[in-house]
Amino acid sequence: MPITSGPARTGSSRVRMTARTLRRDRWWLQPVLTEFGLLAFVAYSAWVAFQNAGYYVEPYVSPFYSPCVSDSCPSGAQTFHAAFAVPAGLSPALIVLIFPLGFRVSCYYYRKAYYRSFWLAPPACAVAEPHKRYTGETRFPLILQNVHRYFFLAGVLFAAILTYDAVLAFDFGGHAGMGLGTLVLVVNAILIWGYTLGCHSCRHIIGGRLRAFSRHPVRYRFWSWVSVLNGRHMQWAWASLIWVALTDVYIRLVASGVITDVRFF
Repeated sequence: MPITSGPARTGSSRVRMTARTLRRDRWWLQPVLTEFGLLAFVAYSAWVAFQNAGYYVEPYVSPFYSPCVSDSCPSGAQTFHAAFAVPAGLSPALIVLIFPLGFRVSCYYYRKAYYRSFWLAPPACAVAEPHKRYTGETRFPLILQNVHRYFFLAGVLFAAILTYDAVLAFDFGGHAGMGLGTLVLVVNAILIWGYTLGCHSCRHIIGGRLRAFSRHPVRYRFWSWVSVLNGRHMQWAWASLIWVALTDVYIRLVASGVITDVRFF
């Protein structure tokens, strides 16, 4: 391969490629699929947020509307109503989604995903980047990504709330039971916890700023556990994202009478 087609060092630490790409595979496929997946979820989330209906059928509440903090929420779906109620005319999803979406948008994996797919920065390894300058996340607005550590705390709270919803999904009018929707909500809570606890911020909070793990065996054990989740953070991110949408779809179909919830007992 001619030298001119390979990467070259400029005066800075940035690598300059004179060739469009050094790859022979379909490197563009992953960015395209990522872009499609993220756009599909954003479009569905926006549609759901403005519906303000079809998100509850006893005892199931959609994760897009939990905690349901509007005066218009059905009594069985209301959570923390007295302290946090918002006007009835406002869809509670518009308030709720700020926090889980903020957590995901600032997530280290999702940053890489949409930087590559939407901004082509870079589009893939060994592929020329169209941008002439590179400042990373040192300037506005990308410097705001540092709020991720705070959104992580909100993510833990919302994971706990969704776990509470999964527990309530075993209560059918005061009697213990289990339906297909119960299992859907339980799986949703598990995937949300797997994604949340595998977060890089969680890993740093548990094991960061330690000089010797041998002096902190408990923190090391927990750090080892979350490191396993962190190693599959991309898989947890996509599985939880897709499942939370499917959970909403299932509850909407049951609430609208299109399908009937399967009851096991």
